[in-house]
Amino acid sequence: MARQPDDKAAAKLKSDDSALIRELALLLDETSLTEIEIERAGLRVRVARNISIAASMPPSIQSAASAPAVAAPLEVADVAKHPGVVPSPMVGTAYWASEPGAKPFIEVGVKVSVGQTLLIIEAMKTMNQIPSPRAGTVTQILVEDGQPVEFGEPLVIIE
Repeated sequence: MARQPDDKAAAKLKSDDSALIRELALLLDETSLTEIEIERAGLRVRVARNISIAASMPPSIQSAASAPAVAAPLEVADVAKHPGVVPSPMVGTAYWASEPGAKPFIEVGVKVSVGQTLLIIEAMKTMNQIPSPRAGTVTQILVEDGQPVEFGEPLVIIE
């Protein structure tokens, strides 16, 4: 007979424990927490969930970031073969003007001469002017102002 009260007490504790865990899991969902720990009457319970950093980005940023990434490689492959393309000579951040708010060095439709500055690429806190390798008319600017660029990435098309 002594076993019955123990079994009932153990069953009640297990039931209380699972109810506590469920309650903590619901609290995680409601508060967007990733982890919660509680200690009560010598019982310590920790409930956690794994969330990657990418999953915590707002959906608008995720969709905006993923959409160009899919389309860009197709365009870059075609544009890179263009005879008038000016590739990036280095890795860095491309800027259209010498400073924020200043007039851009070039615009689509503008005629450029050999050696004229097309863009600036900042690499290791150094501003590097990118000169035009040929004379002609700028038909496309392929990078955004402030966009990171890779070595060999098409920057501008001059025809």
